[in-house]
Amino acid sequence: MSQNALVGMESSAVTVLTRAVELDTSSRFQESLICYQEGIQLLLDVLKTTKDDSKKPYYRQKIKGYMERAEQIKIRLNQEKEEGKYHEQIKITENAKGFSFEKLFKPYINEALTEVWVEDPYVRHIHQLYNFLRFCEMLLKSPCEVKTIHLLTSQDGENTNQQTSALTEIQQSLKTHGITLTIDYSTTIHDREIRLVIFNYRTFMLVQLCLINSRFSIGYCDYDLRECHETTVDVFHVKHTKQT
Repeated sequence: MSQNALVGMESSAVTVLTRAVELDTSSRFQESLICYQEGIQLLLDVLKTTKDDSKKPYYRQKIKGYMERAEQIKIRLNQEKEEGKYHEQIKITENAKGFSFEKLFKPYINEALTEVWVEDPYVRHIHQLYNFLRFCEMLLKSPCEVKTIHLLTSQDGENTNQQTSALTEIQQSLKTHGITLTIDYSTTIHDREIRLVIFNYRTFMLVQLCLINSRFSIGYCDYDLRECHETTVDVFHVKHTKQT
């Protein structure tokens, strides 16, 4: 590996680990754990690659410190989840960017995820239907085994045919990927909630999805560039027994 590539790898590790510490300090432990793990792996790669023996003790010391902190966070999270006390908040300021579905949900998705519930009263208009479609695409690209997605929404009195047709198309498309989409309607639903079921655990995410007005605005296609409305994402993780 060239010296420039090695420097680039070390710079990436510093960036990721700096972010891990920031999230850790803000009590966003699940996200910080992901960053610690990614940063540690980058530092391990640097350690294996560097030919400067004088730097190796420094890298080992840093890796050891970050690994100890990551393990402490992991133990804390597991204990809170077992006790049903897990609660995390992600505060999004007005016009903030960088909160795509991948960014928000990645820390809570793993191979054990099999079932998802989405409660959103506003999956009606075209841009809202596309939001839901992008959410489904995110699940397909994630390292999980989702087999069923449940959508609970409200009906659009003015454009019922458009809403029904679009949701049916999404349903049929998901079926070709081995995922069943169930669709139910409610006249009283008013909050957004997403529940991820991971074996005998259930993660609740109360999410206010960001919206923009024009389909030709920056951020319409790339959600990392989309401006958000001010909101707070509440994440709860509770143990449950799946009903047979």
